[in-house]
Amino acid sequence: MPRSLISITEARRRVLDATTPLATEPVALDDALGRVLAQDVQAAGDVPPFPCSAMDGYAVVAGDPGRTLQIVGESRAGTPAGRRLAEGEAIRISTGAAIPPGATAVIPQENVELDGSDAIHTNDAVNPGEHIRGAGEDMRAHTVVLSAGTRLGPVALGAAAAAGVGSVIVTRRPRVSVLCTGDELRAPGEALGPGEIHNSNAPMLTGLARRAGAVAAPAGRLPDDRDATTDGIGAAVAESDVVIISGGVSVGPHDHVKPALDALGVQEVFWSVALQPGKPTWFGVPAQGLPLVFGLPGNPVSAVVTFSLFVAPALAALQGAPSPVPPRPTAVMGIEVARNPRRDQMIRVRLEDNGDGVRAYPNRAQGSHILTSLLGADALALIPAGDGIVASGTEVALHALAA
Repeated sequence: MPRSLISITEARRRVLDATTPLATEPVALDDALGRVLAQDVQAAGDVPPFPCSAMDGYAVVAGDPGRTLQIVGESRAGTPAGRRLAEGEAIRISTGAAIPPGATAVIPQENVELDGSDAIHTNDAVNPGEHIRGAGEDMRAHTVVLSAGTRLGPVALGAAAAAGVGSVIVTRRPRVSVLCTGDELRAPGEALGPGEIHNSNAPMLTGLARRAGAVAAPAGRLPDDRDATTDGIGAAVAESDVVIISGGVSVGPHDHVKPALDALGVQEVFWSVALQPGKPTWFGVPAQGLPLVFGLPGNPVSAVVTFSLFVAPALAALQGAPSPVPPRPTAVMGIEVARNPRRDQMIRVRLEDNGDGVRAYPNRAQGSHILTSLLGADALALIPAGDGIVASGTEVALHALAA
């Protein structure tokens, strides 16, 4: 009796139901790039902490043009003037420097003329508050600057530093082991013998895991041998939060992955998804809940598609982050695409805006072995199962492509 296939949506739900965030840890800002916040970051104080100048010029009392003002001091960044400004006076000021008490505006230096060495003549009027940055204009004390679940990029790190934070509480990075199965696999750059291929999935899957925020050692290789497969997977299960196995999850005589997982007590959650490419995807967990174990197809495109749909959301959830999203939720197909009667298709598409809206076009040939179909692709487009075609101009849902 043919095995029933579960939907992509149901498979994703089962993966996320089995996934909970990892423990948290404090990390210095210098080491926090790419990490996911486990706690909100609040501003320790107002930013800027004091009224400061937006221009190089002179702190003055607001007023009309044509005034002559005595220069009575200087306020530099980090070195305030140290005195109060009176009517008829000016204090030279640098961008970012504190506004002296008594000053109500800043006049840019290009709007004045020096009158000797100790006076200026104002050529323009200056209004109250002009060219002054108010205290707390960027951040107010104790307000949330960055929310939990934020993946920290360079700008977010700068915002945290400006908020007065030196370290952040983040979720621990998932430890990922990648295992590639098959006697035919050879390392990149190695000479090939008859029937052999280079192991493209090894650097690709470890790279995708690292880009998703995980810690991943170079991929291991499992030969087509039951005992070696069991030993290799067992070692990975013992030291990982996520195990990704490429190939060997079908039912051929040399597919030893599922029997090995069964022997190791890793319980199947699902096997076989109504998906092209990527039907023979396996997912399971041991009784203790970790690691999450993914058996991905060996074809490189299938491996990337199933990583994008199932592994990437799990890695995000382990870190307390939302699932990856595509560049936009939908697009209009630029050409017609034949449907698969029984399985949803995830085609690799490039997105083009030709002035009449964003259209999705299949990116090169779509075979599961055509690795170059991933090069330059922007997203995965869902072509629902059914008869006939999806016509050009039909709106389709997009999914994030982890490539």
